[in-house]
Amino acid sequence: MSRVYFTDRNLGKQFPSILAQADIEVERHGELFRPEGSDEQWLEHCGVKDRIAITHDLRIRYVPNELEAVKRFRVRLLVLIGHAPTAELASNFVKSRGKIEGVLEGREGPLILKVYRPSPSELARSSDMPGRVEVSYPRIHGA
Repeated sequence: MSRVYFTDRNLGKQFPSILAQADIEVERHGELFRPEGSDEQWLEHCGVKDRIAITHDLRIRYVPNELEAVKRFRVRLLVLIGHAPTAELASNFVKSRGKIEGVLEGREGPLILKVYRPSPSELARSSDMPGRVEVSYPRIHGA
C-alpha cells in the first residue's frame, strides 16, 4: 500500500527532502499552507486526503482544539520524540519506516503514534537500528 506522508512546518525542508530521497512520498507544509496557518487546517487536510501526518510538536496531543481536530478528521499522526538534528530525525524515520507502517497497517484514525530514536547503546550495536513505535492515542485500557 502506498502511503503519503505530510510533514508539519516544524520539520522544515530538510526532513521531507531526506524522506523523498528514500522514495517516500511526502507533502511539505510549506508547499500547501501559509506559515501562520493553524494546525487545525493541516490536520483537516491530512484527515480528508488520508495523509499520514508527521510532527515534532510534542504538545499537539495535549492542546484541546488540536487533539479534537485529530479526532474529528480521523488523522493518523506520528509524533517524533527526542531532541536531535533534523537530519538525524529523518534518518531514524527512514530506518523505522517498516515498524511505523507495521503499526499503521489496518488501523484507521484517529491514531497518534510516538516514534522514538534508538538508544545510544542500540546504535552502538547497529547503526541501522530502527526506533521504537508506540501507540499514544487511543490508549488501550489494561495495556
